[in-house]
Amino acid sequence: MDRNSTEKQKKYIHLSFAEREEISVGLSSGKSVLDIARKLNRDESTIYREINRNNAQINDVPYRANRAQIRADKRKKESHNRQRLSNPVIQKYVVKKLKEEWTPEIIAGKLPLDKPGFKTNHESIYLWIYKDRRDLIQCLPRAHRNRQKRSSIKNKRCIRVPDRTMIEHRDPQIQTRNEAGHWETDTAVSRQSKAAITATVERKSRYLIAKKIKGKTAIAMHDAVVNSLKKLPEKLRKTITYDNGTENANHKLTDKVLKTKAYFCNPYHSWEKGSIENRIGMIRRYFPKKKDWSLITQKQLDKVVKKINTRPMKCLGFKTPEEVFVALRH
Repeated sequence: MDRNSTEKQKKYIHLSFAEREEISVGLSSGKSVLDIARKLNRDESTIYREINRNNAQINDVPYRANRAQIRADKRKKESHNRQRLSNPVIQKYVVKKLKEEWTPEIIAGKLPLDKPGFKTNHESIYLWIYKDRRDLIQCLPRAHRNRQKRSSIKNKRCIRVPDRTMIEHRDPQIQTRNEAGHWETDTAVSRQSKAAITATVERKSRYLIAKKIKGKTAIAMHDAVVNSLKKLPEKLRKTITYDNGTENANHKLTDKVLKTKAYFCNPYHSWEKGSIENRIGMIRRYFPKKKDWSLITQKQLDKVVKKINTRPMKCLGFKTPEEVFVALRH
């Protein structure tokens, strides 16, 4: 392909109504497709494609610009209105996991693992929910009635957490969950107050520790994580995996105190720390976002954590996280 053809492809824009009129006039006067293409400075294949797609003859009248424009506009509108997640298997899986309080990011990451041969992405899930299944908005982590623009937030969030070591550099052995002492942590907030909950979970046992904090700040996060883990033996304090929230800016200080190593998930890849996402989802069942979390006491939170840690789990051979974790301490 020559350079001029490549440039045309890069700069291609859809035919205008005026160009369609030129095509109509040219065909009516007996001009060849090549002549019409040269006059419009368009590729010959573009004119052929336009005639084939929009040449709806009525009463033996050939290509007409107005009818061609109507058909082109209709196709464009239908392309924007097409249903997302049209596969019923994917739809069923997404609905089920949303109701289990999974996020679209986690659902997209786990789908090909749970359903080999099927895949989607979190953006398609969000589009499907907001366009076709608005009844599921309430299942989203923040349940905004309209989608929020996040592009500027992404850049700020990543820049303001210094000295990160990304999860790609974490020992692959940690992913297997065969070794104890590797933790995931995150912070959950409500809409009614600045109070928040810092949750930390051990990957092998799924054992949860949660602390109430007055606000989602770097100092409060550091204190909560340190207080959660400092009494544990060193063999159970090896790594902590965070997201890119600015409340995790003191991770190096936390590592120094606990003798741990910090790793960070890729931005908006929350499935890379799926254990803590799952546990925060369970906490929210007891403390919904609309509740004023400043009224929650640590004693109330401890009772909820106890319920979660004493619930048998299939992935643990129907043992409880507490049973597995206690065994790991000895």
